Amino acid sequence: MLKSNQKVAVYMEGHVNSDFGKMGMGVVRYLKNPIIGVIDSKFGGKSMSDFMNTLKDVPILKTLDEAIQRGAEVLVLGIAPSGGKIPESWNFTIEAALKSGLSIVNGLHDLLNPQWKSKIKDPKKQWIWDVRIPPFTPSIATGQAAKLKNKRVLFIGTDMAVGKMTAGLELYSYLQEKQANVGFIATGQIGITITGKGIPLDAYIVDHACGAVEQIVMQEANKKILIIEGQGSLLHPGSTATLPLMRGSCPTHLVLCHRADKNRLRSPEHIVIPDLKEFIALNEALTTVLGTFPKAKVIGVAINTSKLSNKQAKEYVSQLSEELGLPVTDPVRYNMKTIGDCILKN
Repeated sequence: MLKSNQKVAVYMEGHVNSDFGKMGMGVVRYLKNPIIGVIDSKFGGKSMSDFMNTLKDVPILKTLDEAIQRGAEVLVLGIAPSGGKIPESWNFTIEAALKSGLSIVNGLHDLLNPQWKSKIKDPKKQWIWDVRIPPFTPSIATGQAAKLKNKRVLFIGTDMAVGKMTAGLELYSYLQEKQANVGFIATGQIGITITGKGIPLDAYIVDHACGAVEQIVMQEANKKILIIEGQGSLLHPGSTATLPLMRGSCPTHLVLCHRADKNRLRSPEHIVIPDLKEFIALNEALTTVLGTFPKAKVIGVAINTSKLSNKQAKEYVSQLSEELGLPVTDPVRYNMKTIGDCILKN
């Protein structure tokens, strides 16, 4: 629905500097559309570069009216909270945006169309895109992807919101620069919004999740390398996303994602992140299942060092690489060259 030339504003009221703001930050970093501003009344006047590592000059605006005056045509709801609920306090802005002629991109589980479609001012020009509606009902998975001859790289994580999508997109970009025949499989609302296609994995019923992954992987079977956006974590008690990704894609390579400043889950905090070597071994064992599926090894680690100083980040990356015997990098702070080159060679 989103045309590449449409001017976008991102609504992040109350979440510019929170972990739940990853939808907005992903859009700011990767969306090709012109972004005229991010809306958050508390930080109006500042820039998104004050809160994230980006070279884009994206101002933070205090109000929706400012965004409209700057020519906004589409409003992206820029949060991804646990449970995917739209804050009730956002209803006034949603209605005002529709009445002002803006279209809306909504990546949350709460759907906008049933309640707000009637508020659209101009149905010929406006639309509401509820990203988390499954685009198809798949067949039950049968392990077809295991027969493919390509490389399928799945991103796994120690927790939610550790940078799986970011690392995947950075790797995808690097491999494109190397002129590799590579594809990107978006499996969450941010990746789908950015790339315009994919599956909202957590919107599928459990019985269909593996099949949805398998179907979209098979559709991209002509790609020699497939980057599969990771979701959730085997460690998280509220996550069921990693296993369908493993079964549906039958990966040949794994990339572990981790936040350098965390030794416990973000929530619930009482769960301690285990030794990374053991966690890697667990993911490899579950992926392969005693040789039933293709042998998949973790070939590198993508670290989110955003909370560390430059010196601390370099020391952490170097130390962890030595401990694990694997390439370790921060995809945003540095690049994905070491991991990308490893995939091209192996």
